Amino acid sequence: MSLEAYAERSESVMQWLELAAAYFLVVLFAIGVFDLALSLYELVASGDFTDPNAVIDLIDTVLVLLIIVEVYQTVVASSRNEPVVRIVINAALIAIARKVISFRPGEYESVEAAFVAAGSFALLLAVLVLAFFVLRRVDLGPMVPGSTSSRDE
Repeated sequence: MSLEAYAERSESVMQWLELAAAYFLVVLFAIGVFDLALSLYELVASGDFTDPNAVIDLIDTVLVLLIIVEVYQTVVASSRNEPVVRIVINAALIAIARKVISFRPGEYESVEAAFVAAGSFALLLAVLVLAFFVLRRVDLGPMVPGSTSSRDE
């Protein structure tokens, strides 16, 4: 068997593994939606829906679900040989937004550690927003796999 045949076989195996990963993410998303619905029901039934920490926990769960969607889109776009940079930046923006929203300074050992974490989040958020706008300006391709870019219209 030639080297080319081995390469083709490995590409085929990789495509099947990417497909399996995509289906795994679909199942993970479905479980997350069920968990979100259950958490929301428990929150309303217990009367704690006015507790800010409980609401932040729900928002945190929603953002995790959005990250799963972005990772799924990355896997699908990658398997289709489509650009994934925008999808990855979107996922990173959602992830850092999640960290910022759920930031609790009291969970850190000291005030200095909380400031370092807050500064790191701010810097990362600024870099990601800058990257997002640069990619929007450059318009390298569609934001969502399968859609057309604004230049194609």
